[in-house]
Amino acid sequence: MTPKTPVNRIWSLMLGRRQLLKGLGVAGSFMALGGPGRLAEALAADSPATGTSSGDIPRRALGKTGVQVSALCFGGAHWGRIQDDGEAIRLLHAAIDAGVNFFDNAWEYNGGRSEELMGKALQGKRQQVVLMTKVCSHGRDKKVALQQLDESLRRLKTDYLDLWQIHEVVYEDDPDRHFAPNGATEALLEAKRQGKVRFIGFTGHKHPDIHLKMLSHDFPFDTCQMPLNVFDGTYRSFEREVLPVLNQRGIAPLGMKSLTGNAEPIKQGIVQPEEAIRYVLSLPIASLVSGIDSPQVLKQNLDIARRFTPMTVAEMEGLRARVAMFAMDGRYELFKSTNRYDGPIGRQQHGIS
Repeated sequence: MTPKTPVNRIWSLMLGRRQLLKGLGVAGSFMALGGPGRLAEALAADSPATGTSSGDIPRRALGKTGVQVSALCFGGAHWGRIQDDGEAIRLLHAAIDAGVNFFDNAWEYNGGRSEELMGKALQGKRQQVVLMTKVCSHGRDKKVALQQLDESLRRLKTDYLDLWQIHEVVYEDDPDRHFAPNGATEALLEAKRQGKVRFIGFTGHKHPDIHLKMLSHDFPFDTCQMPLNVFDGTYRSFEREVLPVLNQRGIAPLGMKSLTGNAEPIKQGIVQPEEAIRYVLSLPIASLVSGIDSPQVLKQNLDIARRFTPMTVAEMEGLRARVAMFAMDGRYELFKSTNRYDGPIGRQQHGIS
């Protein structure tokens, strides 16, 4: 897969926050009038239908890439913990047969098992999917990042990735590390030039300001992944701070942690799975990365996606208000305020045991 015209710009030049937000235009106006829900409603009016009468999984544009992806992205972390290879492969094949075409992974998931297992599962099916994995250099240099890319390609049994993202940008100095000379962002561009990846992005779960610092570099990210859920709108909100910037710039937003990563609010009866997932799918995102570790979870999420209709602004505001007392102190989003959910390799690179 040959990348588009090589990019020769210097991406280390940072834009100020005012420059970054300047020109939001219509997106900014809708945010001022009604928040992300009003923005979602406006964008939906100009977008293809998000659901289908035939019960198919909705497809959405992956930003400006020209690629359509399923509204649900099959997560590789939880799935890679399934002990029986055959069971895991059957589950992934069931997702493809149901219409899921977007698959997530990362170099460090389960010590590489997630990539190796997905490589086995996608034999003969590679061209049916949009395949994403992530580089886990955690501030180390371009050489380490490109070595990990080659390892990921070998494990996944493919000669290219559709999407390669920088994983877990969660520490205050991570953007500086990634944009340093000979850093990970240079690896992203080099991989595109070599034709090993089609699209590039980054992920993180800690603080909107860290995402905005990454975005303050005028860099050609295709995607950006972040936590989005009914609690996020109240506490350190990616929905309010980051999502409008992505939509204004045509960078595909990818959601994650719709059930807060551990489903505690579901277990405690604060929200139901359908309203939690429907809320995130009602935001102007390209896809929601969903942890799938059993046929039951797959069926539940597929059913929600198939009958999906966007929430109204009033419904979204009502749901946020209902959970606000549980959301304002971040008790269900501890991945934003502690390092206990940060990966061990990233902690090690920052001297944290």
